[in-house]
Amino acid sequence: MINTYTSYQLIARDLGKALSRVEDQPTVERETEYYLKNITKVKSVDEFVKNDRLFKYAMKAHGLENMAYAKAFIAKALKEGVANKDSFANKLSDKRYAEFVKSFNFAELGDKATIFNKAQQGAVDKYLAQVKLGGGNPNSPAVQQEVQYYLDNIVKVKSAKDLMSDTRLYAFAMKSFAIEASIPNKEMMEKVLAGGVRDPKSFANQMTDKRYAAFASTYNFEAFGESATTYNPAQKPAVDKYVRQTLEENAGKSNEGVRLALYFERKAKTVTSYYEILADPALAKVVRTALGLPESFASADIDKQVKLFESKLKIETFSNPKKLGDFLKRFTSLWEINNPSSPVQQSVGVLFGNSPSYGISADLLFAMHKMRF
Repeated sequence: MINTYTSYQLIARDLGKALSRVEDQPTVERETEYYLKNITKVKSVDEFVKNDRLFKYAMKAHGLENMAYAKAFIAKALKEGVANKDSFANKLSDKRYAEFVKSFNFAELGDKATIFNKAQQGAVDKYLAQVKLGGGNPNSPAVQQEVQYYLDNIVKVKSAKDLMSDTRLYAFAMKSFAIEASIPNKEMMEKVLAGGVRDPKSFANQMTDKRYAAFASTYNFEAFGESATTYNPAQKPAVDKYVRQTLEENAGKSNEGVRLALYFERKAKTVTSYYEILADPALAKVVRTALGLPESFASADIDKQVKLFESKLKIETFSNPKKLGDFLKRFTSLWEINNPSSPVQQSVGVLFGNSPSYGISADLLFAMHKMRF
């Protein structure tokens, strides 16, 4: 039987191919087809949670399938949204709930939550607002004609070059953000779009006038590529999440260590503190295993756990691909020792005394592991 590290590497080295195989599974294909066909018809939180098939798909996509029964709990989170830092979802230590609410943002977008795209209706709303500010009439035939042309054609745009090559679309988009004075300056606008907004040092983010960053955020080809003008987190992104969750779930059926490694790899780039890791049992399990700490250490004081983690491993490790790779190699190797995938490895574990720790207090374990590895 293949060991944990090798099993993980076989998937991680060609993740795209592994995900494609999952997408082609009959059950996944069938559920995804149903989801995409019906999610755009959902106009409210109540409709969403009442459609059991859609709701379960969405919950699984965000790793929350075990909570699919708690519909009142999820409905409360959805109705309060995430705009307010004191909202129900934002107060939950498990950030998967806030991520779920952002994907199905009924609180902010209402009945457009499952179809809203900033480059579509979002830009139109801004355009009409600019027309009003200029003293124009939004109901005029000329304005309606421009709006219709824009909505009919913006979804065909797959790149910044496409947008800027259609003079009519480009002018509409620029007017939406009240930056039409820069229409002739295509060289500057190419830089605005090329850099996107994910990097704080991008061209748009460095500009004093924040309207340009807002423009780049709406026509976000840098982040979403060809999907920028059709992107909606409740549609294709939710499907991508579902497929990834299924891949990890399938891997876990034969080796839980592989599932944990894949999950950690996916979440690592979003981690900014060890408190976030401790709020997620799966992430915490990976770190404890990689640091050679037994499960009983999880009962130690939270601050003490964080202090030990920080003394052994810098949080920046998880945002560095090479260091993350080394970390996951350590995790999968130690997981294999403690959870052998073959009789031979089980014998090695016995020889080296790799049995679970019992009867040792958390404080003693903390003291034992003050020493660096």
